[in-house]
Amino acid sequence: MRTLTLLLASALIAAAADVPAEGTKAPDFTLKSQEGTPVSLHDYQGKWVVLYFYPKDQTPGCTIEAHNFQRDLPKYDAKNAVILGVSVDTVESHQQWCAKDSLTFKLLADDHKEVVAKYGSLHDYGKMQLANRNTFLIDPHGVIRKVYVNVNPQPHSTQVLAALAEMQKGASE
Repeated sequence: MRTLTLLLASALIAAAADVPAEGTKAPDFTLKSQEGTPVSLHDYQGKWVVLYFYPKDQTPGCTIEAHNFQRDLPKYDAKNAVILGVSVDTVESHQQWCAKDSLTFKLLADDHKEVVAKYGSLHDYGKMQLANRNTFLIDPHGVIRKVYVNVNPQPHSTQVLAALAEMQKGASE
């Protein structure tokens, strides 16, 4: 049993090692949004970015998380922050979900799984590879300031807003 525990702990540490660390430059990328237009991280220089990865469009946990980000969007706007959601779903899947659930922030399609992998968020779910539910809070200079791994979707937007407020408060003191 002890060997199994050590193996599992090693696997978790190895997986976590692939996640970019707080204080490092966020890996740049360009992906298509639900509108089919390219969106790059560097387009948001000068803004805070909440870059969140999620497993699949229109699933229960992902819907809760997206609805909470949408509900809080005016609060993010007031804090000079944008929400970018990334999954391995297609542009068409994002279009359908945004239309069905009135989501107005950018959902980015990483159907080649390159950006999800860059951010250490690719996970095997049975025979499928999907994104882990991880979030990166990136400052206006493109530096990762907070990393959340395997998040609980229900309180997550509130947690990110609190961290953002704390960081902005600290920056102004």
